[in-house]
Amino acid sequence: MTFRTHILGAAAGGGLPQWNCGCENCTLARAGEIPAQSQSSVAFSANGSDWAILNASPDIRDQMARAPALHPTDLRTSPLRSVLLTNGDIDHVAGLLTLREQQAFQLFATAEIHQVLADNPIFAALNPAFVTRTPIALEQDFELAPGLTARLFPVPGKVPLYLEGETVQTDLVGEQTVGVQLQAAGKTVFYIPGCAAMPPDLQSRLDGADMVMFDGTLWQDDEMVAAGLSQKTGRRMGHMSMSGPEGSIAAFAPISVRQKVFVHMNNTNPVLRPTSPQRAAVTEAGWIVAHDGLDMMI
Repeated sequence: MTFRTHILGAAAGGGLPQWNCGCENCTLARAGEIPAQSQSSVAFSANGSDWAILNASPDIRDQMARAPALHPTDLRTSPLRSVLLTNGDIDHVAGLLTLREQQAFQLFATAEIHQVLADNPIFAALNPAFVTRTPIALEQDFELAPGLTARLFPVPGKVPLYLEGETVQTDLVGEQTVGVQLQAAGKTVFYIPGCAAMPPDLQSRLDGADMVMFDGTLWQDDEMVAAGLSQKTGRRMGHMSMSGPEGSIAAFAPISVRQKVFVHMNNTNPVLRPTSPQRAAVTEAGWIVAHDGLDMMI
């Protein structure tokens, strides 16, 4: 049995370059001077032939086309067995509309996220004769794909942008934002593309993991404000930053994880520039910065 992961998309919502952004990273990516990245999604397999995709990026069609392991093996025979959603963000659910082509797979999410989809009639395009919507309770083991066991657990976060009201709580703990524990071949991997804080119980859960893929949205909390692109900080968006005393690098320092991988980087994040000092600092701290097409054996 082989436990394998493939990064389909390493960037946060909007990708790199973002269509309407002229920041340094987007300009460099358009010029081909740094690698472009598509929007957040990752695939896992316990045997190399049956695959689960975590979060359905708006770029999923091209992402799957660039991943030979996910290509059809016959007329309408796909290695895709399931899709799992970690929240209801547009960059994690919009790709479901691309997967409406009369293809059988299971759609896993918490009951709360399934309700978000049910409340939007456009997702009725997923024919229930082919796509089985399966609600998953927190802290419950289930088979995500053959040989691959998963468990959902709550992490601090917020509701999707399109569901925000006048008051926004960014550290909600419940079914709206979850992390995923994956187990196969005696190995344990965690996938957490969105997380607003690192409470002690989450540190304890991650300690001893073979791999953790973790929210890398921003390098510093006021990154987008300083760049003149937004009035929102990372905290306001429900994301930890990489740097600083309350950042993810510091939070992981006291715990043991064999491989640490940043995923879901915003287009402004300087670690997306391979020669930046921030990228060097991340590497020095023992982290891998994910990129589209990164394939890893666990």
